[in-house]
Amino acid sequence: MHSCVRMICHLKPVSKKESGVVLLNLMKRFFCRVQGTKDISYEELKALVGKSPNLILIDVRSEEEVAKGHIPGCTNIPLDTVETAFAMNPEEFKAKYGIKKPQLDAPELVFSCQTGRRSGLAIGKVQQLGYVTACNYTGGYSEWSKKEGK
Repeated sequence: MHSCVRMICHLKPVSKKESGVVLLNLMKRFFCRVQGTKDISYEELKALVGKSPNLILIDVRSEEEVAKGHIPGCTNIPLDTVETAFAMNPEEFKAKYGIKKPQLDAPELVFSCQTGRRSGLAIGKVQQLGYVTACNYTGGYSEWSKKEGK
């Protein structure tokens, strides 16, 4: 058993399944604190999707995952290509992804994936390029599809 899980279990008895959930939530909090990201909730994202002209929603899952279902209006930029994509000049970015390249201080730049882990990693990559306002939808498509009944 991982030492963090042992430590969590030592503090409060929990099942293996619960300890995995607790560990995942701790990791999400750690990544967000280290990277300085802002989390966005389902409710906050739902209020923006289809309503805000400023929303730039980037799904960092694989093309195959996105083909099985995605949040409306998202642009697919797989995690392993995020750094290259956001380093492109604006003309290349628009030609490849069909949207205007976000400004470094884009007010509604949101990254998502399946559960929030990969999108957190993507934000770390774009922050190194100067994108300071990027948000992480930590619920990911998993939460979105459950709440939307898909």
